[in-house]
Amino acid sequence: MNRKDTKTIYVRGVPIGGGHPIPVQSMTNTHTEDVEATLEQIRRLEEAGCQIVRLAVPHLLAARALKDIRRGTDMPLVADIHFDYKLALAAVEAGFDKIRINPGNIGSPQRVKAVADACRERGIPIRIGVNGGSLEKEILERYGWSAEGMCRSALRHAGMLEQCGFHDICISLKASDPALTVEANRRMSELCDYPLHVGVTEAGTTELGVLRSAAGIGSLLLDGIGDTIRVSLTDDPVEEVKAGIKLLKALNLRGGVHFVSCPSCGRTEYDLFGTARAVEQRLKDKNWDITVAVMGCVVNGPGEASHADYGIAGGKKEGVIFKKGVPVARVAVAELAEHLVALIESENS
Repeated sequence: MNRKDTKTIYVRGVPIGGGHPIPVQSMTNTHTEDVEATLEQIRRLEEAGCQIVRLAVPHLLAARALKDIRRGTDMPLVADIHFDYKLALAAVEAGFDKIRINPGNIGSPQRVKAVADACRERGIPIRIGVNGGSLEKEILERYGWSAEGMCRSALRHAGMLEQCGFHDICISLKASDPALTVEANRRMSELCDYPLHVGVTEAGTTELGVLRSAAGIGSLLLDGIGDTIRVSLTDDPVEEVKAGIKLLKALNLRGGVHFVSCPSCGRTEYDLFGTARAVEQRLKDKNWDITVAVMGCVVNGPGEASHADYGIAGGKKEGVIFKKGVPVARVAVAELAEHLVALIESENS
């Protein structure tokens, strides 16, 4: 897919925008002032594959913990701040790598300039975040709860930074309604070249939240819009990371084994579900850029999965292993998963 050409910003060496790979983000839900608990959650997020972690900094007590958190991890860290520009300055001083703050909410132009100057001196980008449910009163009165209103709000905030000569900006436009999120980001992608952080806010608990996020984020990514993502879930933040990585893989925007399998039908004569789960589990953490197919029957399987690098299809007692749609071996169905994985490992390790 052709991706929208956007400006590149860097968060502790991680590029966002400019056609670079799309980083997956999450946010801690610990009390930031609890340094030990926060660092432990950051460690778990990093192990899960998270590339950028955001922390809430709601008050001075949290701000005082930022230096200790920064010393305790090499992960790219974002300070999430509302209203108090002094907290943003404290995060910059602590060595954080990105600031999330809306300039229109922190007071006088002098305060905006103080934050912009501090970030410029350290090479720290600023993320502007607009949620559909928290638009400014004057924006809301003129445009209502709309994509236009969200874009107007974001550009207003960005303009304040631009007046300070600051342009290392990332913009996020999120709503709990996937359709509104998509409309707002499509519109914004036509209005500026700043990289876009995309996600559906308040998406819900895991099952529904993943579906809402896939609908909203996936639609935008298929349009080539979106430079970094967060899947927002009412769950352990690690689950957000897992969902984000899976979404990128499903859209072929993240490397690794691409796994496909058929839904089964009345022609299926072997344990398709168990075999598919076994193959996927064995290969899920491999970094090989290959497609693996597990199909239900030998009648249509090889042809339907001819695009796959490797695949299997089963009968009642015997199944076939194929490469690029061409059969290469026949084995007992109980051994299909093991033989397939062995073949893949032998040719890719």
